[in-house]
Amino acid sequence: MDYFKKFRVQPGSKVSLDKIDPSFKDKHENGDSAKEETAKYAEKLRDLQYLIYAEDKRSLLICLQAMDAGGKDGTIKHVLGAMNPMGCQVQSFKVPSPEEASHDYLWRIHKAAPGTGRVAVFNRSQYEDVIVPRVHKLAPPDLWPRRYLEINNFEKHLADNGTHILKFFLHISKDEQLRRFKERLDDPTKQWKINESDYTEREYWDKYMEAYERALSECSTEHAPWFIVPSNHKWFRNLVVSQIVVELLEGLKMKFPPPKVDLKKIAQQYHQAEKSEKKQS
Repeated sequence: MDYFKKFRVQPGSKVSLDKIDPSFKDKHENGDSAKEETAKYAEKLRDLQYLIYAEDKRSLLICLQAMDAGGKDGTIKHVLGAMNPMGCQVQSFKVPSPEEASHDYLWRIHKAAPGTGRVAVFNRSQYEDVIVPRVHKLAPPDLWPRRYLEINNFEKHLADNGTHILKFFLHISKDEQLRRFKERLDDPTKQWKINESDYTEREYWDKYMEAYERALSECSTEHAPWFIVPSNHKWFRNLVVSQIVVELLEGLKMKFPPPKVDLKKIAQQYHQAEKSEKKQS
C-alpha cells in the first residue's frame, strides 16, 4: 500500500480524527510480519541520507507531533535512527527559555532548520504554539488564523530555499495513551518520563483533538504535507513513517556529485606511492 497517499492530509481538506482508526495495521497481523519490510526501508533510509549529505544541494525537515506517549521518541529511535548522526540532527522544543520567549515564536524554530545536505528531526515543532495555548486559552481566538498563515508562510520560505518538509501526527487513542502511562509506572527505565501533567492534561483530550484537527486542516500544503499515522501499534507506525520518508527522498532523483579533484592525477600519485613502498619492503 502507498502510505504516502493514504495517510496524507490533502490541502484544503477538513480533518476529523475520530474517523481515523489509530489501531489500523493494514495487511500485517503483527510486528513480526512487518519486520522484513521495515528493515528494507531502514536500509534505504541509510543510503538516501548518505546521498542527500553527499549531494549537499537540499535538506529535509521532519516534524513529529503527538499527544504525550504518542511515540515521538520511539519513532526517532527505531526509524530515523537508521540515519548517520553526522548528517542528521534532532531538536526537541519544550517550554521556551527566557531568551526564546523574548523573540517571536518562530525564532527558535528557524534557528534549528537544517542546512543543505542535512536532515533535521523536530520532536515537537512550530505547532506547539497553535496547540497548547489554544487548548488552555492563553491567547485570544482571533490569533489562531494569523498563526496558521505565519506557519504556512514560514514553511513555504524553507521549501523555496531547498528544504523538503514532512510532518507526522502520530495518532493514538485515549485508551492507548493510558496503557502507555501504566507501562511507564511499571518500568523503572521509563519512570523518568513521568510528569504530573500526564494525567491532568487528559482532561483536555477533546480540546487537544480539536486543536490538532484545525492545525492539520489549515497547514497541510503541497510543499509541507501533514500525515496522520495510526500509531497504536508501534511497529506499524515505524513502517509507515519509514516508507513515507523513503518515497519522498527517492522522488528527488538525487545524484552523487562529481569528484572535486583530478582523479587521474590522484591515481598516478597512488601508483607512485605503491611502487615506492614495494621497493622499500
